[in-house]
Amino acid sequence: MDRLRRLWMSLLPFGFLLFFSSAFIGVPGALAWSKEGHVMTCQIAQALLEPEASEAVYQLLPDHVKGNLSALCTWPDQIRHWYKYRWTSPLHFIDTPDNACSFQYSRDCHDPQGVEDMCVAGAVKNFTSQLMHYKEGTSDRRYNMTEALLFLSHFMGDIHQPMHVGFTTDEGGNTIELRWFRHKSNLHHVWDREIILTGLADYYDKDVSFLLQDIERNYTDGIWSDDVTSWKHCNDISQCVNNWAKESIQIACKWGYEGVQPGTTLAGEQFYQLFKDI
Repeated sequence: MDRLRRLWMSLLPFGFLLFFSSAFIGVPGALAWSKEGHVMTCQIAQALLEPEASEAVYQLLPDHVKGNLSALCTWPDQIRHWYKYRWTSPLHFIDTPDNACSFQYSRDCHDPQGVEDMCVAGAVKNFTSQLMHYKEGTSDRRYNMTEALLFLSHFMGDIHQPMHVGFTTDEGGNTIELRWFRHKSNLHHVWDREIILTGLADYYDKDVSFLLQDIERNYTDGIWSDDVTSWKHCNDISQCVNNWAKESIQIACKWGYEGVQPGTTLAGEQFYQLFKDI
């Protein structure tokens, strides 16, 4: 297995790692892909890289981040509205038919103009394919390998955030306005960031490193320790992205959209149990 295949496989599982508790949603999944979520995802992924893959990542990153992948994990969000990168905006999500609660690549992976493969599932496939050319060396100028690494690292997070594979009409929950505890928000933002920020404030003294330590304990000798090996294997990238997208829309339907109406207030014991059981 070449270094980029191992690099990619090392990155695969970490869309799952912000699932905090089976008591909250009952199935393995993902939550909360804010800045904090993406940074933690990349920190965990990089910590588990094998030496050769770790060296490849170090070589691809710009000097100013000193080998720290997490320092640039939010870069795709920062540049998505720049003119040069405006084409990447649809790559962060998938719009599925309202209430279908299913994903079909040929039906759903396109941008608002119908251009095929322009969705987060297509992006993961594309940038994985690009990174496979890394072994050909710097003489291969077809792809920007640094950008491919940053996009893949980011989109692996997005595809596992259930509201990034949501319904078309409400734009993945963005147009469902509600309250998170006492302040105004929307359903997408609750899953993107509110859950993490509230948990950090209530249980971790607003220190992301403490939450990260709890997550790491769960995959080293906790509830996910037996799953790590299986997370690192994907023999068919097309099948893998299909499975991840299907999982996300199913979780979105069962736990994101369920019982939520505009004006709903989301709060309560379920949220607190989530962090108690981490």
